[in-house]
Amino acid sequence: MKTLTDSLKTVAVALLLALLCKDALGQAYMARICVQDQSGRAVVGARIQVVGDVGQATESDGFGCANFKADVTSASRVLITSKGFQASVVQIGVSSHMDVVLVPNAVSQVVEVTAARVALPVDATASSVLWLSQQKMDEAAGLSLDDALRQVAGFQLFRRTSSWIANPTTQGTSLHGLGSTAASRTLVMSDQVPLNDAFGGWIHWDESPKLAVAAVELMRGGASDLYGSSAIGGVIDVIPVLPKRRSYVLDVAGASHTTTDLNGLVTESTRHDDVLAAASLFRTDGYILIDPAVRGPIDTPYNVHSQAGRVEWHHVLGVGEDIFLRGNLLNEARNNGTRVQTNGTRLWRYVAGGDLALPASGRLRVRFYGDNQSYRQSFSAISVDRSSERLTRLQRVPSQQVGGSLQLSVSHRTLTFVAGGDLTDTRATDDETPIVSGAAQPIQSTSARQRQGGIYGEVLWQPMNWSIAFSSRFDRFHSFDAHQAIGIATPISMPATDEYVFDPRLGVVRKIGSGISLTAAVFRAFRGPTMNELYRTGQVGQQITKANPSLLSERATGWEAGTLFTGDRTGSLRASYFWTQVNRPIAATTLSSTATTLLEMRENLGQLTSKGTAVEGEWKASTWLQLDAGYQYADSTITKFQSDPLLVGKWTAQVPRNSATAQLRMERSRLGVLRLDLRTSGQQFDDSANQYRLAGYAQIDLYADHRVSQHLRIYTSVQNLGGNRLEAGRTPVLTLGVPRTALIGLRIR
Repeated sequence: MKTLTDSLKTVAVALLLALLCKDALGQAYMARICVQDQSGRAVVGARIQVVGDVGQATESDGFGCANFKADVTSASRVLITSKGFQASVVQIGVSSHMDVVLVPNAVSQVVEVTAARVALPVDATASSVLWLSQQKMDEAAGLSLDDALRQVAGFQLFRRTSSWIANPTTQGTSLHGLGSTAASRTLVMSDQVPLNDAFGGWIHWDESPKLAVAAVELMRGGASDLYGSSAIGGVIDVIPVLPKRRSYVLDVAGASHTTTDLNGLVTESTRHDDVLAAASLFRTDGYILIDPAVRGPIDTPYNVHSQAGRVEWHHVLGVGEDIFLRGNLLNEARNNGTRVQTNGTRLWRYVAGGDLALPASGRLRVRFYGDNQSYRQSFSAISVDRSSERLTRLQRVPSQQVGGSLQLSVSHRTLTFVAGGDLTDTRATDDETPIVSGAAQPIQSTSARQRQGGIYGEVLWQPMNWSIAFSSRFDRFHSFDAHQAIGIATPISMPATDEYVFDPRLGVVRKIGSGISLTAAVFRAFRGPTMNELYRTGQVGQQITKANPSLLSERATGWEAGTLFTGDRTGSLRASYFWTQVNRPIAATTLSSTATTLLEMRENLGQLTSKGTAVEGEWKASTWLQLDAGYQYADSTITKFQSDPLLVGKWTAQVPRNSATAQLRMERSRLGVLRLDLRTSGQQFDDSANQYRLAGYAQIDLYADHRVSQHLRIYTSVQNLGGNRLEAGRTPVLTLGVPRTALIGLRIR
């Protein structure tokens, strides 16, 4: 009897404990979900609903977050949806906070920030904006970031060669038919930090480790109203991967021309701290650019060995708030086509900053940045039959840049106010050692400083079906403290420039229903001359370009009007007409030429005008088939030049009239992805006098991948599948673009 009594007591206690546990576990608690896109930016207005409970639904706030009641026993499953993104179902369990990443639809209306420095849907900005997701970048055949950007009609470097085979001083970027010199007429930035070379204005496309790039935004049209110098043609924003969770990726590939490409990324996340480490190791033996018809014994492959690395730390202060430190290293060595002509770059870049939330939906963004660079190059004179060469000059250019920016944005109902300012200071020295009969001569040293500072403001008004933005910026662009000395001689002062620039911009968008918007914008923009253009003599092949310390800034006026159609399922289409007039454009004019040597000098030409149309769209034909395409017609010519009227009416150097791209993507879950890329361009000229014509070309690229398992993917690509001949430049010797290049790799994540 006692045993039975003890057993009944035990059962009663167990039942009581179970009831107590049930009551405890059944208690609701407040859970918090923060929704973001693949680049780490908040998705505002996402619908968050507890599965099976229609009443439990809410929308994410301005930071992409929402609070709701969750039940511990049910391990709540939550459905998250947002226009333009694939739906996601997550299980909360006993966690009170969760970050959810939404993946864009194949055809989607994604959020962009470049045009207005604040988050806006694509159909709410008057700018011509194109978003390239990480998927689109990964699936582009090629070996470098600029190769992936060539899927945009009208995008090209100074010459038609890729950055993995070109001299860094030819890596300026052209958009909207404005062309470029060695310096870019497009500003390239990342997380509010300019990436254009501090000394020369060109772009180091291999600076960012490949796996540390989350996406890229391209905004075409003048943007100096918010970004200052170099944004005449537009802004390219390289969006970095943000460490939000524990992950790793390893990507190993091999390609033609004895090419290896090794990339790695590791991220770790705790409650308050996130860290990231990424690296890219790239090397190629390259190929000989010189046309076989004139190739000689001295010609060797252009090649590059480069290493890029990044480390990053974020400390989370709150939802949408953090402070961070980032360090980036680039080290590369290049052979420029002969045994004597080489160059190398070592670049350290560091960034510190923070993003803070303020009352009334306000945000404060602070950035401090700088870089330290060492650049070297050697030059030679080549015989007519290209059988011999001799060293003529050695060059070293150390440079340092420091800068900072501050931006405040506040929203109130239909109004958003943005105000900010930035300042950069650059110091550089160009040390050149002439070589005569094999003997080094006294060093010619040129040192200078350059400073740019500006303040800007913007008012964005978004009443029903309208988006009206007025912005303006006031800049001071100052080159000073320039002096030159030969050997131990007393330094000689050189001309200084000091310019004040005001750049306004007005953009208007009218939504007229059925996903259709009408857009219009008018702007002014400018680009200050780089220290490379002012003080350094450069050489590419046998083309020698002399400096000009009297150069003034380029000033541009332009407008653009167009229409945008967006549909969640059918696709999107944008068509626009653009007109930009650049006064005092800096270009190289020919002083003399021979069969082997071209001597040029940088000058302010007078005026160039680029006008034309651009059409781009994407169409999802079915769940497994998508087509993206773009076309640009750019009538870009010199319209004024008093010093040499014969140049008036000539085509702007390096700008074709017609260019087009198309990407056909097919995907089957069992088979994988197959993508075909077509790129075509009409004829263009390599010089302002239009003496050196480059023929048009068409090129097809191929990409395919197959998922072997959840964590392993194998892929392959072929660049220039047909092996077509691509005329890249005439310096004055004809050089050729990338031949057929095959690659195979695997990615583990």
